[in-house]
Amino acid sequence: MRRVLGIDEAGRGCVFGDLVVGAFFVEALDDEGLRAAGAADSKKLTHARRIAARQGLASLGTGVVTRIAPSAIDAGNLNHLEEAAIVALIQRFEPEHVYIDALGHPSTLPATEARLRAALGGLAPRFTIEPKADHTYAVVGAASIFAKTHRDEALEAHAAVWGELGSGYPSDPRTRAWLASHAQTREPWPAFVRTRWQTVRDLAQGALL
Repeated sequence: MRRVLGIDEAGRGCVFGDLVVGAFFVEALDDEGLRAAGAADSKKLTHARRIAARQGLASLGTGVVTRIAPSAIDAGNLNHLEEAAIVALIQRFEPEHVYIDALGHPSTLPATEARLRAALGGLAPRFTIEPKADHTYAVVGAASIFAKTHRDEALEAHAAVWGELGSGYPSDPRTRAWLASHAQTREPWPAFVRTRWQTVRDLAQGALL
């Protein structure tokens, strides 16, 4: 199979940092080669293995990321922003086949594909959009590694300035502890915080009581 693009994201449900949409493009698909280089569901790899995989994959294709900033997420619609990023990536590489880790419930995927096709205009790649595509398809696993490592590096940079932030997910006790502590200062939220998230709003409101 020729001209294939895999797409996955990292940080969709986080209260901290960018939503990172990762893409991995190959002129000719070689699943075995991608797997041998480390392509896999990034969530199931250690940090060290993700970094090693990103380095190994760089010689087999083109990995890129698109960052959607917290300010854009707060001001817009996350689904629309992510779909626009995907459209731009497809337009950049003009693949024959696009594999995407599902953007929502399986029942919504036909409508998602229809919107992507409409936005692409003259481009008409074949689409495969499935849950757990990062596990099933090596090219999506590769995209997930680029998305996850770039997002982790950005979060580490914020933590170097602001202290322990945890994973950035609202269920993480370390993330909640940092949010609660900062809310008590009554200082503005740093730019890396997604202030429209209900968790953040609740903590900010609680600090005023």
